Amino acid sequence: MATVHPIPVTPPKKPVLVPANPPQPEHVEVKKFKWSRVWFWLTGALAAIGIALLAWVYGAPLVLGPVVTVTSVVRTNLLQTLVASGHIETPFRVSVSSRIAGVVARIPVSEGDTVAEGDTLIVLDDSEARASVLQDEGQVAQAKARIRQIRELTLPIAEQALGGAKATLMNAQQIYDRAAKLSRSGVGTRAAREEAERALTIARTQSGEAELQVLTNRSGGSDYVLAETQLAQAQAGLAAAKVRLGYTEIKAERAGVLISRSVEAGNVTQPGIELMQLSPVGDVQIVVQIDEKNLGLVAIGQDALASADAYGKQTFPVKVAFINPAVDLQRASVEVKLKVINPPDYIRQDMTVSVDIGVASRQQALVMEFADIHDPASDAPWVLKLIDGHAKRQTVKVGLISSGKVEILSGLVEGDKIVPATLTAVVDGSKIRPATAASTP
Repeated sequence: MATVHPIPVTPPKKPVLVPANPPQPEHVEVKKFKWSRVWFWLTGALAAIGIALLAWVYGAPLVLGPVVTVTSVVRTNLLQTLVASGHIETPFRVSVSSRIAGVVARIPVSEGDTVAEGDTLIVLDDSEARASVLQDEGQVAQAKARIRQIRELTLPIAEQALGGAKATLMNAQQIYDRAAKLSRSGVGTRAAREEAERALTIARTQSGEAELQVLTNRSGGSDYVLAETQLAQAQAGLAAAKVRLGYTEIKAERAGVLISRSVEAGNVTQPGIELMQLSPVGDVQIVVQIDEKNLGLVAIGQDALASADAYGKQTFPVKVAFINPAVDLQRASVEVKLKVINPPDYIRQDMTVSVDIGVASRQQALVMEFADIHDPASDAPWVLKLIDGHAKRQTVKVGLISSGKVEILSGLVEGDKIVPATLTAVVDGSKIRPATAASTP
C-alpha cells in the first residue's frame, strides 16, 4: 500500500511597508556630525588669531611705538666735492684763412681729418703767381748781368781810358813846362805857352773824367752801387713773388684735427676770411661755470675727476688750472678751466662733460646722512636721536657736506642712531622701535 506524503503549504507573506524618508544608516549620521564640529573649531581658531593680530598691529604701536629704520653715525673719510658741467676745448684754436685773393683749385682734406704740421689744406689757382715769379726772375737775371758787365767790361775800359788820360796829361804837362821855360827865357812865344796851357787843361779834364769813370764802376762806386741796388730790388721782388706763390698752397701751421670747414673748390677767397678751423693736438682743457657762491671753495691746483656724458662710466683725472678773475653778472658764475692730464682717446671737441672738484677732505670724520638733519641751514640744526626707545631732539654742529653726507663736528658720537627726518609723525619724545640700523656708507 502506497504511502501518501502530505504536501507542505507555505503561508502567504505579509506585505512590507517602506517609509517615504527611510532613516539613514547609523555610520553616515556619525560622519556628518564630526566634520561640522571640526569646521566649528577651525573657524573659532582663525577668528582668535585674527583678533590677536589686529590687537598686535593696532595696539603694539600705541604701547611700544612704531617700527622705525634708523641710520648710524659712523667714522669714515669724507671728501667734499663741487660738481659742475662744462665742455671740452683746446686752449686755443687755429683759424685757417688765405693771405691772398684767389680761386680755390682743390681741397685735399675733410672735416674730422687729423693733419700733421705742414700738410696741405687748401690749394689756390697759382697761374698768375707763377707768371709773376718768372717775370721777377728775369729782372734778377738782368740786374746780375749789369753788375757782371760793370766788372768785366765797363770798369776795364774805364781803367784803360784812365791810363791813356794820365799819359796824355803827363805829355801835356811836359810840353807846358817846356813852353813856359822858353817863354820866361824870351825864346818861346806867348802864344805857344798859352797853347800848351790849354792842352794841359784839356788833358787834366780828360784824366779826371777817366778817373771818375773808374771810381764809379769799382765796388762802392755810384754806378756799381746802383747796379747792386737794382739787383737787390729785383731779388726782393722775386722773393715776394715766391711768397705769394707759396700763399696759393695753404698748409697746417701745426698738427691737429680739422673741426670745421666753410670753403669748397671754385670759391673765391679773400684775405683774412676764415676758411677752416683747426683744433691743435696737445693740451686739452675743460671749461666749466662755477656758481659765484662757491668761488671760495675752488683753488688752482685742486684735483678733480671728469666724465663725459657719452661715456658716463669712465672717468679721467683733471686739475684746476685757471680761475677767471671776473664774474659773469648775467649768470652769477665764474669761468674755471681744468687741464686734462691724460686725455682719453674718445675725447672730442665741445663734448659735454661733468667734473667733481675735490675742494676739501676729512680723515675719519663723524658722518651721517645729510637728509636726516632738521633745519640744516639754520644756526642750530638738530636731529632726532634714539635714546632708550625714544626719539630725542639733539642739536648738532655740521662741517663738510658732500654727496648727501655731512660731517658732524659736535653733538653726536660714533654709533648713535638717528631717526630719518622724513618721518614727520615721529617727534621729540616719541616712543619708537628701531629696526636693524643702517650704517652710513
